[in-house]
Amino acid sequence: MRTSGPESEPRRTLNGISDVRAFFHTNTVPLYFISPTPFNLLGIDRWIRNFFYLTYFDSFEGEHPRVFVPRRRNRMDFDSMEDVCNYLLRDPETLDFIAHRGPGGKACFVMLDEATHALAREVGLEVMQPSAELRHRLGSKIVMTRLAEKAGVASVPHVIGRAGSYDELLALAHGAGLGDDLVVQCAYGDAGTTTFFVRGQRDWDRHAGDVVGQELKVMKRIRNVEVCLEGAVTRHGTVVGPAMTSLVGYPELTPYKGGWCGNDVWRGALTPEQTHTAREMVRKLGDRMRREGYRGYFEVDLLHDRDSGELYLGEVNPRLSGVSPMTNLTTEAYADMPLFLFHLLEYMDVDYELDIDEINARWERGYGGDDVWGQLMIWETSPHVELITAAPRTGVWRLDDDGRVSFARSANDWATLTEAEAFYMRIAAPGDVRCKGAELGVLVTRGHLQTKDYKLTERCRRWVEGIKGQFASTRLTPGEPIVPRLVARA
Repeated sequence: MRTSGPESEPRRTLNGISDVRAFFHTNTVPLYFISPTPFNLLGIDRWIRNFFYLTYFDSFEGEHPRVFVPRRRNRMDFDSMEDVCNYLLRDPETLDFIAHRGPGGKACFVMLDEATHALAREVGLEVMQPSAELRHRLGSKIVMTRLAEKAGVASVPHVIGRAGSYDELLALAHGAGLGDDLVVQCAYGDAGTTTFFVRGQRDWDRHAGDVVGQELKVMKRIRNVEVCLEGAVTRHGTVVGPAMTSLVGYPELTPYKGGWCGNDVWRGALTPEQTHTAREMVRKLGDRMRREGYRGYFEVDLLHDRDSGELYLGEVNPRLSGVSPMTNLTTEAYADMPLFLFHLLEYMDVDYELDIDEINARWERGYGGDDVWGQLMIWETSPHVELITAAPRTGVWRLDDDGRVSFARSANDWATLTEAEAFYMRIAAPGDVRCKGAELGVLVTRGHLQTKDYKLTERCRRWVEGIKGQFASTRLTPGEPIVPRLVARA
C-alpha cells in the first residue's frame, strides 16, 4: 500500500501578495543573477532568501555578502555583456560556488544568448528567462512596431522599408507623409547608437554605412521626451511598474548625443490621464508578448510628444534594463513587492493566484507618497586615455552645502539614504582605463536630477562634479593595451 508523504502531497497554491512574500523569504532554491555587476537587481537580495549575485567586476571589494566575484580573473576585452556572463559560466571558481550550494539552481542574466543557455544547462542551472530565439525576435524594433499595431499601441508616424540612397529614403518618407526631418532606426541596438537623425544629404552620408542594406523604421521627427516603464508578463496578466523620465544626451554624463544617462521616478512624471494611458500601452504590449510565448520582465520606452501631449511607442526591451533599480525601489514596490518577484514567480515551479488588475489599479493610484528618486550613469566624456590610480569606493556619499562630496559610510544599496546623501556603486576601479565612453559608476539619490524644462538640476551637477573629482589618473603612452570596462546598463 502506498503511504502518504511529501512527494504525494498536493502542491500548495500561493494566494495573494502575503503568501508570495513569505514564499520568497523562505526560499530554499539557489537563485543567481549573473552579470558584469550587480547593478540591475541591487537590493533584491533583501526580499529573497538564497539569492546571489555572480559578477565579474568587484564593485563592493568583497564587502557584500551576497556578491561573489572570482578572485583569479583574467583581464579580458569583452565585446558584450553576454560574453561576460558566458565567461563566468566557464570560470572554475564560479562553478565551485554554484556546486557548493547544491543542485537545482536557477539563474537570471542581464544579457544572454544561445551559448549562455547551453552553458547553463551544462552546469545544471535552469535559465529563468524566455528562449534566446524569442527574445531576439521580440527585441527587434521592426517586429515590435508591427506587434504593437496589432495590440492597439501607436508609434510615431512612420514607414518601414529599405533605403540604399538619400533619394530612396526621401521617397519612402514622402510616400508616408513624414516630411524631410526624419529619425531613422535600425531593428537592433540601443537608441543611443542605432537611431539616426537625418535632415539632409550630409546627414545621410554620415550614417549611410550603418543603415544601408537593413530594414528600417523611418519616423517623422517630433519634439519628444522619453518616458520609461517596466512590466512583467505573468500567467494572470501583465503587471506594470511606475513611469519615469529619462536623462538623455547630457554632455556632463555621456559622450553620446542620444545616450541614456539616468532617470527620475516620481508620481508626477506624467499627468494622471497620461499615466493611465502609458500604463495601458505597456499592459497591451505585455499581453501581446504573452500571446507570442513570452513570460517575465520587459521594459518599454515611450515617446511623449511635448507639443501634442501624445504618447507613442519608442521601443521594447524584452529583458531587465538599466531602469530596473528605479522600478524595484519605488514605494509601490515596497508596499507590495518588487516587480522582479512577479518575473521570478513564473519560473519557480509554484502555483499562485494574484489579482493582477487589482494590483495594477493600486499601483496606479499610489499610496499618497511623493517620493522622488533619481539615478545617474556617469560615463567618461574626455577624449584622453588614462590609467585610473584612484577611484571613489562603493557606499553612501554626502553632498555638503558648499558642494563638496565626501564618503559617509559603507553600504550595500540605497536603503538608508537621507536627502543629502547618495549611493554610489563603483564600476571603474584603480587599474582600469579611463577613456571616452567608459562608465565610471552609478549614483542613486533622493530628489530630482532633471528640471521640468529638461536640464540638469544644480544639485545633480554638484554630484557629478564631486564624484568625478574623486578620480585620479595618469596618461597612457601610445601602444599600451586598453581593456575597456563594460557598462552596467542593459
